[in-house]
Amino acid sequence: MSVHDELTSVQRCLDELHRSIGRLEQQLGSGGLEMRRVRMDADHLRDSLGLLREAANHPAAPNRPDLVTISDTPYDISLWTDSDDEGLGARDRHAP
Repeated sequence: MSVHDELTSVQRCLDELHRSIGRLEQQLGSGGLEMRRVRMDADHLRDSLGLLREAANHPAAPNRPDLVTISDTPYDISLWTDSDDEGLGARDRHAP
């Protein structure tokens, strides 16, 4: 099945779920915490399916970072005169 067919199938199932919840509300009442929670969860499913359908219809372009060109020329050694060798300590001191 295609993605569109699958989404349509899920939409039909959610529509049936909402009809079933409506029938339950008529029998049990809609004021109870449990019934309100079931209704809210079903509404969230419907909203999430709408977002998924929208995302499937408009696929995003791959998020690729911009490339940065790094020169092959050596760096100026004076840039590193005040830095320590990582993990080895300063040049004029001994490691513990």
